[in-house]
Amino acid sequence: MFSLHNLLAPHRPIRSFALVDAQGICRALRQSAQAPQGSGWIEVQQSCMSWLNRPLPASVKNVQVTPCLRLQQTLAA
Repeated sequence: MFSLHNLLAPHRPIRSFALVDAQGICRALRQSAQAPQGSGWIEVQQSCMSWLNRPLPASVKNVQVTPCLRLQQTLAA
């Protein structure tokens, strides 16, 4: 059952990410509101299971995922 908080709280959109190795091969896919931790994750416009163990199409890449600066600043304070 939904609470009032769930209805009124802002929701983060679900984003798609792909884990790409040094050769450009897609090794994993993930959908999450936050960027995954670790290197090699890039944000993609969509995800497709047929990309696994194949080169990631250049047309689907959005941005390189970097750790959240706000989180790093908070931890440093």
